[in-house]
Amino acid sequence: MTRDGDTAAPPRAPRHPAPQGRPGRHAALLAAMLAAVLAVSAVIFVGVSADGLRGRTTPARDGGGAGNPVSPASAGTWVTAWAASPGGGEPGTETAGLAGRSVRNVVRTTAGGTRARVTLSNLYGRAPLTLTHASIAVSAGPDTAAALAGTMRPLTFAGNPSVVVPAGGQVVSDAVRVLIPRDAHVLISVYSPAPAGPVTYHRHARQISWVAEGEHTRDTTGAPYGGQTTVWRYVTALDVLSDDSEGTVVVLGDSLTDGISATMGADARWPDVLSDRLRAALASGRDLPRYSVVNAGLSGNRILADGPGRPPRNPSALRRFDRDVLGHANVRVVVVVLGINDILRAPDTADPERIVDGLTALTERAHARGLKVVGATLMPYRGHHGYTPYGEDVRQRVNAEIRDGGVFDAVVDFDEAVRDAYDPRRLRAGYDSGDGLHPSDKGYARMAETFELKALEGGAPARL
Repeated sequence: MTRDGDTAAPPRAPRHPAPQGRPGRHAALLAAMLAAVLAVSAVIFVGVSADGLRGRTTPARDGGGAGNPVSPASAGTWVTAWAASPGGGEPGTETAGLAGRSVRNVVRTTAGGTRARVTLSNLYGRAPLTLTHASIAVSAGPDTAAALAGTMRPLTFAGNPSVVVPAGGQVVSDAVRVLIPRDAHVLISVYSPAPAGPVTYHRHARQISWVAEGEHTRDTTGAPYGGQTTVWRYVTALDVLSDDSEGTVVVLGDSLTDGISATMGADARWPDVLSDRLRAALASGRDLPRYSVVNAGLSGNRILADGPGRPPRNPSALRRFDRDVLGHANVRVVVVVLGINDILRAPDTADPERIVDGLTALTERAHARGLKVVGATLMPYRGHHGYTPYGEDVRQRVNAEIRDGGVFDAVVDFDEAVRDAYDPRRLRAGYDSGDGLHPSDKGYARMAETFELKALEGGAPARL
């Protein structure tokens, strides 16, 4: 798990009772620092939506042009079917970017739909990014760059096939008519003819994507795509107009959610397994919300701290909350799995009160938008090189506050689920990937199995 810098959390009076005995001595500092974070965020994350429709059920603008099938407004709900949080600029692309190459990202959906739109980011670019071609298609199968017959569609932006994404910004494509299945792999391809770097990317995709020399965004055979990559580039969200989902669950986390120890290409991260569980339960007739589940995990992420750089690499959860949670379509529930990196990066000085205040601030931000928040206890990490007795004490104190019920609307006890019965400071052997911190595929499955699906029901507490 990578680890970065330090900022602060905002202390707002919780709308649900706070745990007893937690002093508010950090209130003034936290409030001042949150104000600074929000001010900078407003500048950094300009251009959140090209059509202004993220998070609404109103249909997006249709694209035009020959070969771009579109349809009038149709029934359904816009949800986010897949997402990835941008965490920095890709090393080695600072000058030329990926000029003259086609990038074909492979992403997996957790909702199906009849129309789709894509978010493309140039958050870490130092110059405007010109994209002259972009497309979307359903993959013909696993481990291939080929498209399923009849599914290739060009993407447009305000009716144009090309778009310039400003440095530090992002754009949302027009909606295009295409049948996107649930639990499918989708190909999102872009081509840039001119140097523009660095490339905004998500480092730990745990999925093979593809690269081709030249413009091949509408190629269906996959033959030109001889290069492979294990990162996602430019693309940060795929929304669908869905008739099988009515809202989006966003899991906000670090590498434990990002799934950096999951088997490559197996979709074995714990949010993947949670999505599978929810769909299986619905298919069996259980009365549960029909939600997509998207992964906003970012390896090394902390609640309180930014990484270095401007904009910061690996921005804190507080800084990226608006973009990586509220910026998605029709969000109903936020799941927060954060805090261990705040301990690991400050093994001798980590403050449990500040960590809990930060978690509470995330809950209050969600409540302000009417969203329910499910939070997780911090899992054991003895055996990891960053373990210290002091850090373990902080983890236990944070977990006590979480279990007490004053931080989140509902709690999933990942700590209890995966710890060793004989040494609760460690992961159980079968759940440990080998580094003492990150779960194995079996550990990720256990996390998802522990999650009570009924916790997804309901909304934020009513304001008094």
